[in-house]
Amino acid sequence: MQELAIIEAPSVLGLRPTGVQELPAALLDAGLLDHLGAVRAGRVEPPAYVPGRDPDTGVINSSAIAEYSVRLADAIAGVLDAGRFPVVLGGDCSILLGALLALKRRGRPGLLFLDGHSDFYQPEAEPVGEAASMDLALATGHGPRPLTDLEGRRPLVQDEDVVALGFRDAAEAAVFGMQPLPPALHAIDLDGVRAVGAATAAREAVDRLTGIPGPGYWIHLDVDVLDDAVMPAVDYRLPGGLSWAELEQVLHTALADERAAGLDVTIFNPRLDPDGSIAARLAQCLNRELSARTPEQG
Repeated sequence: MQELAIIEAPSVLGLRPTGVQELPAALLDAGLLDHLGAVRAGRVEPPAYVPGRDPDTGVINSSAIAEYSVRLADAIAGVLDAGRFPVVLGGDCSILLGALLALKRRGRPGLLFLDGHSDFYQPEAEPVGEAASMDLALATGHGPRPLTDLEGRRPLVQDEDVVALGFRDAAEAAVFGMQPLPPALHAIDLDGVRAVGAATAAREAVDRLTGIPGPGYWIHLDVDVLDDAVMPAVDYRLPGGLSWAELEQVLHTALADERAAGLDVTIFNPRLDPDGSIAARLAQCLNRELSARTPEQG
């Protein structure tokens, strides 16, 4: 298969500096990829965080996010050019833009979006203007142009080339007035996953994504897709979610396919995991499923 390459992307430009920026160090300290022969492919430092909405876009740090996305895409491109599999450790969900930009430069990407929230807000509905609640909308070209038309490549991913799986925020989204997901976007909410089982839902998602002509599909993992009972170390908590076993079934199917082009991990907040036990469990989960991509283990 492929050698794994770690890129640290500790940006909280789309959220706020509550501790999520410490995700890379926490997972690496917990043994992430220690025994899988991964290489360290660098760290992309974000610009300074500036609170307050941009008057033109209504988004906090919008110009900084656009600039950071290009630099992160460049780093990911270097990994892809070397024939390696990028594992990008965030940071908040706005790092997805850089990942998809790297693939869009190569053609028409797909996206497997694993998140407890559907992240399809427009600036006027997002309570404080955080891009981490808009990343799926921005990636699919729905939102202010400075963040949806990076390098003139709008959209980074087409609606029909996305599978959003495991979200459970419908009631909350209705309260705040989030726009609905586009009908062409394939959505499997938590109830939908449970109706068919995680393994079947994952197989259906990957079958859809592997039919897209292009550079493959990106896997976005916001750890709040996990059940709040086992993953409380996130800033925006919701009851319910996938079990560890269900997430591992989804990742196993998604990562084992040769068309998988990369993975990002976001939103885990080590400051909400004082004894490190959640970081250890998350690292164990990722190690097990990423082993399918390595020449030694796959």
